[in-house]
Amino acid sequence: MLTDEQLAQKMSEGDQEAFELLVGRFHGPLLLYAARLLGDREKAKDMVQETFIKLIRHLREQGGLDHVKAWLYRVVMNLCRDYWKSAATVRERAAGEQMPDKEDPHYNAEEQYLQGETADEIRTMLGELTTMQQQVITLRFYEDMKLQEIAELLDIPLSTAKSSLYAALRRLKVKILDKPELYASMPNLMTDKFTESEVYAHESKS
Repeated sequence: MLTDEQLAQKMSEGDQEAFELLVGRFHGPLLLYAARLLGDREKAKDMVQETFIKLIRHLREQGGLDHVKAWLYRVVMNLCRDYWKSAATVRERAAGEQMPDKEDPHYNAEEQYLQGETADEIRTMLGELTTMQQQVITLRFYEDMKLQEIAELLDIPLSTAKSSLYAALRRLKVKILDKPELYASMPNLMTDKFTESEVYAHESKS
């Protein structure tokens, strides 16, 4: 199977099949990520579409791209940030814009967790973390990224990504384990990835 970077190189040479393969590889994950950031699936679709447009432009101008995954997620993240900062968004929110109906037959179980009281508790709990910790937790467990990929995406040292992850896990550990409904609802967070050895390994190395 071709790597992301190999597909990007073929795209830069005008290979339509490579473009379709890369879109198929990343469209779903990027859409989920943008939907989490925006809370709005329809606007998330626009952000993902714009991301692939930017990718095409970049490849035409540069002829290739290293670290494709990190680049795509960074573009989506920046587009979502710009959206929230825009004057239009401020006006929409001030006018009490209703969120679109999230009922969608294509939603998978991970997307559906965003609905309901348990999801509200999870969002509240994550909201108590610093912005950096929220980003690292989301990318590590919801997007299943490696710490090196997270560091590249956020343009931070690997050590900062690690310290942010473990600081967040320490803050979340007690709250989650005290609530069985949250324990069962956090994707990947309550698997073997979330163990005391992982939480405290960083401390022992400090």
